[in-house]
Amino acid sequence: MLPASARRARTGRSRAAPHSTKGGIPLPSFNARFESRRRLLQWISASPLLASGGFALGAADKPSKLEQLEAEAALIGKPEEAINVFDFEPVFFKNVPPAHVGYMASGIDGEMTLRANREAFAKYYLRPRRLVDVSKPDTSVEILGVKYPNPIIIAPTGGNKSFHPEGEIAVARAAKVGGHLEMLSTSATTSVEDCTAARGAPIWFQLYASPKWEIAEHHLKRAERAGCPVVAITVDRVAGRNQEAFFRLRAKDTRDCKTCHTPGLQGGVKRKPAYDGIDLTGVPNLQSANMTWDFIKRARDTTKMKIVIKGILTGEDAALAVKYGVDGVIVSNHGARGEDSGRATIDCLPEVVEAVKGGTTVLIDSGFRRGTDIVKALAMGAQGVCVGRPYLWGLGAFGQPGVEKVLELLRTEFRAAMMQSGARSVKELTPAFVRRV
Repeated sequence: MLPASARRARTGRSRAAPHSTKGGIPLPSFNARFESRRRLLQWISASPLLASGGFALGAADKPSKLEQLEAEAALIGKPEEAINVFDFEPVFFKNVPPAHVGYMASGIDGEMTLRANREAFAKYYLRPRRLVDVSKPDTSVEILGVKYPNPIIIAPTGGNKSFHPEGEIAVARAAKVGGHLEMLSTSATTSVEDCTAARGAPIWFQLYASPKWEIAEHHLKRAERAGCPVVAITVDRVAGRNQEAFFRLRAKDTRDCKTCHTPGLQGGVKRKPAYDGIDLTGVPNLQSANMTWDFIKRARDTTKMKIVIKGILTGEDAALAVKYGVDGVIVSNHGARGEDSGRATIDCLPEVVEAVKGGTTVLIDSGFRRGTDIVKALAMGAQGVCVGRPYLWGLGAFGQPGVEKVLELLRTEFRAAMMQSGARSVKELTPAFVRRV
């Protein structure tokens, strides 16, 4: 089993997560196994056998102490104590009710894609260039005609008030502090108007279409009136999903969920302002199983907003996006919450970039946790990188200050990684900086 630090990096699970089982038999926690191993190494180091040359060659070489230090670390008590974004995750787990934790943290089915989104970054390495003056790095990017001070984008995530009372308002204010482009989910628990005001600048609206065109039309017109310059249409929510971690943690939640979650479709959206005034009578669900490329054309004829398609994973669909005149695509597997193909978005990125041939903007999300992750994606052709779960960890842990610190850590790591690569600006990050192992 992987060490705690690796498990958190791969799956987003906390080091405070319950013990795992095998065949119904509880397995010892990482801390227990680490303690046993530590005692074994102490015994070996004190043994006269260690004087044997052959035995010494077989002794453990631990050049990195990170695994041990993370296993021993206490929970941070304030955002300023965080060293990386993962430090917020166990505090999130402690603060947030089990069902809400499960909703945020889970992938679907066997969570192969959830693991792949993190593991895949290890398949790519950076090729730093030397003797380049990087003393004045430029981390700014231009996305669809607007300049931002950094390429880190707030991905749309639903129900932020499930993690902190200020919800999306706290996120929007943190985005303003860091100068981040922000996308707001259709499933947000705060209105697009209020989030735009909190951000202090136009935000993008992410659209869940649903099976009925009139619902999508309502969302599009409201977002346009609110000043959104871009709509990101999600195209990968077409079926139900077996969120096993969510279902198991929900069963452990002792609260009366019906207080907030009224049964039925209309009751299910009562805390989502985007659906205010919409009659969902006769609508079977909010999935978009009937969506085709004709929907994109119809949306284009309905709104003046620029259109980005979120959920593109293949070169074939990327080429069709260019054919249908969309303004951008987001290489996304919904943070492994939409399907369990087992393929990471960073692995999908090269074929999408090749297929669009510069004909549209390419963004990416799912699994980004480190500055080096961001540098790799930008070098491989993305113009921006969207993050979701990390800022939710910060939100659930400490509210707006937590979100601000998460974004600050990502900006700091990204800036340092770009400089260490020998790139003076984002524009200089090219495929030559990355190789696949």
